Amino acid sequence: MDRWPLWVLIFAFIVDLAVRVIAIIVIPRNRRPTAAMAWLLAVFFMPYIGVLLFLVIGNPRLPRARRRKQEQINEYIAETSDQLHFGTLRPHAPQWLRSVVAMNQNLGALPISGDNGAHLISDYQESLDAMAEAIRAAEEHVHVEFYILQSDAATDNFFRALEETAARGVPVRVLLDHWANRWKPRYRATIKRLDAMGADWHLLLPMQPLKGRMQRPDLRNHRKLLVVDNKVGYLGSQNVTDSSYNLKKNIKRGLHWVDLMARVDGPIVLSLNAIFLSDWYSETDEILSDIDITTPGVGTGDLDCQIVPSGPGYEVENNLRLFLALLYGAQEKIMIVSPYFVPDEALLLAVSSACDRGVQVELFVSEEGDQAVVYHAQRSYYEALLRAGVRIWMYRKPFILHTKSLTIDDEIAVIGSSNMDMRSFGLNLEVSMLVRGEEFVAEMRAVEDEYRSLSRELTLEEWMQQPLRSTVLDNLARLTSALQ
Repeated sequence: MDRWPLWVLIFAFIVDLAVRVIAIIVIPRNRRPTAAMAWLLAVFFMPYIGVLLFLVIGNPRLPRARRRKQEQINEYIAETSDQLHFGTLRPHAPQWLRSVVAMNQNLGALPISGDNGAHLISDYQESLDAMAEAIRAAEEHVHVEFYILQSDAATDNFFRALEETAARGVPVRVLLDHWANRWKPRYRATIKRLDAMGADWHLLLPMQPLKGRMQRPDLRNHRKLLVVDNKVGYLGSQNVTDSSYNLKKNIKRGLHWVDLMARVDGPIVLSLNAIFLSDWYSETDEILSDIDITTPGVGTGDLDCQIVPSGPGYEVENNLRLFLALLYGAQEKIMIVSPYFVPDEALLLAVSSACDRGVQVELFVSEEGDQAVVYHAQRSYYEALLRAGVRIWMYRKPFILHTKSLTIDDEIAVIGSSNMDMRSFGLNLEVSMLVRGEEFVAEMRAVEDEYRSLSRELTLEEWMQQPLRSTVLDNLARLTSALQ
């Protein structure tokens, strides 16, 4: 066999060296150290594949046009934010919490409001049916935005409510994530049903290159929310689909998702609707000027609430900063529920520092995972968490604990769509709600107690008996989780 000519080898060496040098210059810029190191390892060990992946998914930002739209939305909300300062706030808020609220408004433009009602719904079907009844009471508009939206037996009541409401002439607007739904069962049937009822529906972050609509393929809109007439809203972790997601692999394994939704009323619904209106504008270029976000509905409680949007349209990770600030403010108790807990260095330090301060910290996760890479990446942190003093509760299979919540002491809670992982911090559009009020936290505590009763505690002794192959797999997954 003839050898390669010397000049070819020299050229290949120069190209290889140039790629590595350029990678060192380009990749770390404005990127977290963990993400930069993971990308550099990918490029150095798999030069061609690593470079290709970086070119395709190396930019964790939305296209410039979309980011500009988000800036316009923030500017508009900031200009009208005085009109969103509704209700009377509870007195004697901790000073550190006031600064957190100010940070949230600076990052996401939405202020805190008082005199709100908020209640939890932890039963999966009950949540779907409660949203259906709210839709049936609509008089002005129904705004539906869910990561996954499927017409099936479990959601039939929800869709029938949309059909009945649309038939009365009430505008029904629907947003659903393209990539999350396109390859799921019943996608075509769902779209046909939306068309038949006359709903005005659009895809979120569509991947349609022939229509000139492209962005990084794994950027997703992960939000879950419903707004009816600016009077009632729902948000949380639950998608509008059967608890098995109608996937054959889930049905075969007997997997069912466990979720938590919050029903809200009062001024906070205006902020929730502002999120929908911003996403609607991002996808359609249409400003729904007929929707009034300056006249609040009457709340059934006196809770202080603040909506916190986050995602690649913002300059920083709004949700991560919220979580960090709350963790450092905790004095007695921290309860974290996250199906995908893959912390960066800052979040891991905040959790371990809380333990060092004597704060009780508990983490609820699933015993069984539905996403292999994230599941193993999460497991790679268990030893450090257990050694720090975190109590880890593993919700027993075949259920996937999908709730995303955080409670601080006995007064503050966060509920929404955001996991505590790299994807939710940097790649997904998320929405979270900060709540101050002992009665709401008491409801959260009841849910946490239920989760604890259905879980088993993972001990350090048990964990240290993990086989070497599991440790290797976990650590490899941990490296890939940082590729953003």
